Amino acid sequence: MTPYIHSVNYYETDKMGITHHSNYIRFMEEARLHFLAEAGYPMQRLEAEGITSPVVSLNCDYKHPTTYGDKITITVTAQRYTGVKLSLAYVMQDEAGLVVATATSSHCFLDQEGRVIAVRKHAPTFDAILKRAVEGHS
Repeated sequence: MTPYIHSVNYYETDKMGITHHSNYIRFMEEARLHFLAEAGYPMQRLEAEGITSPVVSLNCDYKHPTTYGDKITITVTAQRYTGVKLSLAYVMQDEAGLVVATATSSHCFLDQEGRVIAVRKHAPTFDAILKRAVEGHS
């Protein structure tokens, strides 16, 4: 998968001119959606098939600040997939390659009624894509 690149907007910075920490979570979501689209299963397709994928846990370690105009390259890798839960890892780097943040997120999959589903039964093509993504990382 190609990394996702986010250019820090002025409104994403705080009074000190530093990217506000909460925005990294948004950058992760942008990168996750990019990851899914590149894998051939954009969020629109998931939702059209009646699947949602909420975040169930998230961790972000901030290493170095970024500022307005900085380009943050975000690499997303699938760490673990159980058929019901997906864990992703994120490495965020500035243009010089300095790691500015690392993070992980876990997601489950729900049907339209909000019940947890087994992806392999509900969306076997997506299940195969996620399995390949994890195997490609191992």
